[in-house]
Amino acid sequence: MTLFKIFISAFLIDNVVLMRFLALCPFIGMSTDEDKSIGMGLAVTFVTVLATCVTWPIYRFILSKDGIFGTFTLPGGVEGSLEFLQTLVFILVIAALVQLVEFYLKKSAPALYGAMGIYLALITTNCAILAVTLDAINNICPFTGKPYTFAESVVYALGVALGFLLSLLLLAGIRKRIKTSPVPGFLKGTPVLFVVSALLSMAFMGFTGLVK
Repeated sequence: MTLFKIFISAFLIDNVVLMRFLALCPFIGMSTDEDKSIGMGLAVTFVTVLATCVTWPIYRFILSKDGIFGTFTLPGGVEGSLEFLQTLVFILVIAALVQLVEFYLKKSAPALYGAMGIYLALITTNCAILAVTLDAINNICPFTGKPYTFAESVVYALGVALGFLLSLLLLAGIRKRIKTSPVPGFLKGTPVLFVVSALLSMAFMGFTGLVK
C-alpha cells in the first residue's frame, strides 16, 4: 500500500511539471503533438527509472558516510566523505543513459529521433531527472517516516516520470484545440501556453489530500 501511495503522490499530487514546475523547457517544446509527447515521455521515463536504479546503490554503498569509504580525516583534522560528489556522479550516470537512448532511437526510430532534435540531448540537463535521483537518496518517505528504500525510490521515479508524460499529453491535447480557437493576438504562441499551464496547475491542486 505504501508503494501505491508513493506512486500516486509522485504521479498526481506532486506532479513534477504542474506542481513542482520542473522540466518546463521540454514540457513546452515537446508538446506540439501527441507522438512527440509520448516519445519524449517514454525516453524520460526510461532514463529516470534506470538512473534511480543506478544512483541509489552508488550513493548508499559508495558515496554515503555509511558506504565503503565511510568518513575520512582531511588535513586539519576535519572529517569528510564522498557525499559531495553525488551531483557530479549522478549527472554522469544520466548523461550515459541519455546516450544509450539516443543511439537506440537513431537506429530504430529515426523519424522520432529527428523530431525530438535538441530536446533529446537536453534530457541530460533535465532538472526533473536530477531532482528525482537526489530525492530518492535524501527524502524521508511521508508514509513511513524513513528514508526511501530501493523499491520505494524506483516506484517514486516511475511515478514522477509518468507524471511528466501525463503533463505532456495534456498540453499536447489542449494545443490541438487552441489551433482552432479564437485566441487574442497578444496571447498567441508561447504566452497562451503558460496561461493554459497555470490553469492545469490549479486543476492539479485538487488532488491535494488524495492520499493521506
